[in-house]
Amino acid sequence: MAKNYLLIYSEQLATDIELLCQNTKAPSNTLFQIRKSSSSVYANIREANYGQSKADMLSKFEIALKECSETEGWLQLLFNTNGIDEETYKSHRNLCGRIRRILIASCKTLKENNHA
Repeated sequence: MAKNYLLIYSEQLATDIELLCQNTKAPSNTLFQIRKSSSSVYANIREANYGQSKADMLSKFEIALKECSETEGWLQLLFNTNGIDEETYKSHRNLCGRIRRILIASCKTLKENNHA
């Protein structure tokens, strides 16, 4: 069985962000928001795997894509305000980028297959 890298990466992101939040001194609202967005990426990708239709799967992937972008924004804010160091920022941002690229390709494929 092929590995589901999208699910693996999104679980890693949600886990890493939770651990980061447990060890970061930043405003509680910022930590709440980044926890929420990163866990939403994971939750929506999990849900998409059991979508009722290709349209449902596409919808979940598109939501995950928006949440991934939001997570990147909160990471940028944490970095800009010295809540996290550059290495931490780049590592998490790169993981978000990996997820985002897979989601974009998956959405494109679903849209193309839906119109075929």
